[in-house]
Amino acid sequence: MKAILLEKYGIPEEVLALKEAPIPTPKDNEVLIKIYATTINDYDWSIVRGKPYLYRLMFGLSKPKNPIAGMELSGIVEKIGSKVSKLKVGNAVYGDISQFGFGTFAEYINIHEDAVLIKPEGLSFEIAAAIPHSSTLALQALQGIAEIKQGQKVLINGGGGGVGTIGLQLAKLSNCEVSGVDSGEKLAMMKSLGYDQVIDYKKVDFTKTGEHYDIILDCKSNKSPFSYLRALKPTGIYVTIGGNLSSLISVLFWSKIFSLFSSKRLQILSLKPNEGLDEIAQLIIQNKISPEIDGPYPLQDTARLIQYFGEGKHKGKIVIRVSG
Repeated sequence: MKAILLEKYGIPEEVLALKEAPIPTPKDNEVLIKIYATTINDYDWSIVRGKPYLYRLMFGLSKPKNPIAGMELSGIVEKIGSKVSKLKVGNAVYGDISQFGFGTFAEYINIHEDAVLIKPEGLSFEIAAAIPHSSTLALQALQGIAEIKQGQKVLINGGGGGVGTIGLQLAKLSNCEVSGVDSGEKLAMMKSLGYDQVIDYKKVDFTKTGEHYDIILDCKSNKSPFSYLRALKPTGIYVTIGGNLSSLISVLFWSKIFSLFSSKRLQILSLKPNEGLDEIAQLIIQNKISPEIDGPYPLQDTARLIQYFGEGKHKGKIVIRVSG
């Protein structure tokens, strides 16, 4: 099979290469999936570079233990292990597999049967690959933690990416007023998707405008906790889904202290992979929301696309068509 192999950490276009690799054989509880589509995520940007260095403690000090990155897929089950009970050969599946492993930048993957769900017929393989990680992050943050309510004022930092574009649409289902922060190149696209206000982070610091929000959904986490508190309403909530590691640690530390004397809340989302995914799928099938897809691109472009993602140039979710 063809796969994008990572043999050492570094700049994506210098350390990633499209090569031949053996097709794996599923173990007892595993399924062999022929991958039709996959995506680029923040994990891929981090693991390819080996930064932050904490990742190396988990995935290999000098080089990655698993040379194939990638954590989202859609595809077809081609073989099953002897103890597989939930899936059968021929099932179309999709999901965020990160709870069980990685390796979707390839034509085939072995993964535990619990890592994926049956793909609804109403979703294309490209759309199915685009939604497991980013859409469930948005859903779990806005509905699960923030408990979004009708007519609230919401800001999404990193509003032009995969999480932000779905988060906007989920907030609009609750008739919220939504502001989005991102680079100037993305603002026209964001406005067309329905943001009420768009902010170029290079020109305006949204925490210093005097505006206050019921909910801040942060995909970047690149400011101090005190800045976010300044931009919240008295009972507002800030939810981060990832970003700068030092900022996340700071949010974790200060959130407990602020909770002692303030009604404002700072929260870090700990994602439950694929929880709420079928709900997102049904909203798409019913034409209530739609993922913004950047692509699809061919598998051989993966190295360039990871760099493109890392530079923040993508609009929506980067999708790679692997087969089909």
